[in-house]
Amino acid sequence: MANKFFSPKFIKLLVALAVCIALVFLNPRKIFDPVREIFVTVASPFQKTFYYVSEKTGNVFYLLSSISSLKSENEKLIQENGILVAQVAELIGEKKDNEDLRKQLQLLPQKDFQLESANVIAQDSQGLGSWIMMDRGSRSGIVVGMPVIVYEGILIGRVSEVYANSSRITLLTDSSSSVNATDLATGAKGILTGEYSLGITLDMVEQTEVLNVGDDIVTSGLGGGVPKGFLIGKVAQVKSSSDKLFQQALIIPKVKYADLNTVFAVKGSL
Repeated sequence: MANKFFSPKFIKLLVALAVCIALVFLNPRKIFDPVREIFVTVASPFQKTFYYVSEKTGNVFYLLSSISSLKSENEKLIQENGILVAQVAELIGEKKDNEDLRKQLQLLPQKDFQLESANVIAQDSQGLGSWIMMDRGSRSGIVVGMPVIVYEGILIGRVSEVYANSSRITLLTDSSSSVNATDLATGAKGILTGEYSLGITLDMVEQTEVLNVGDDIVTSGLGGGVPKGFLIGKVAQVKSSSDKLFQQALIIPKVKYADLNTVFAVKGSL
């Protein structure tokens, strides 16, 4: 079967066909112009179709490439925009913090005390509100027992644990807290204690003393440790102790401890 395809006659036919094609395309002396014209005429529709298809295919690939490029550029712009938005938010936050700090500094008793400002970095994870952590410690001169206040000289607690760069503040609502206090309007004196993180009670007030709902309660300065005159809160309710020997007053703190951002440790008097 193979010999029939590669017989001398078949080979001669292929050679003759190849010579004819070569003569037509090489066209010596333009003898074969009529033949070439016929060939071009027949092939022209196919050539146009191939050109159209190849052009459209090229446009499609260009379009897909452009879409991919635009998508990549858009993602980059979105990322850059996100970074800028975060930076703006951070600057706005810093500006607000600086404004709040400036306002607090104006309301603090700075002329009387040496104060160390600090940021609140943690609080009671149990949600009981009995302690917070600040970002100042022994390297900043903080020691155990220091009173901690906020704006307007409001006492919130005392330093109970000190580390190199942080300190734990036991709040007035903690059951271990105990501070000598007095009614600013009447002078009635007692001991301020925490009620298991549920509130603050002014206890051990003699029955002969006067306590009025709405009165401000401040530190008395007795017993040392906490200077006189720091504001604590207001009297919300007055009742007798269980043994009827003393009066007790429920005190509402002047600030909400869970919302504290900046505090000031009282390092000493000036």
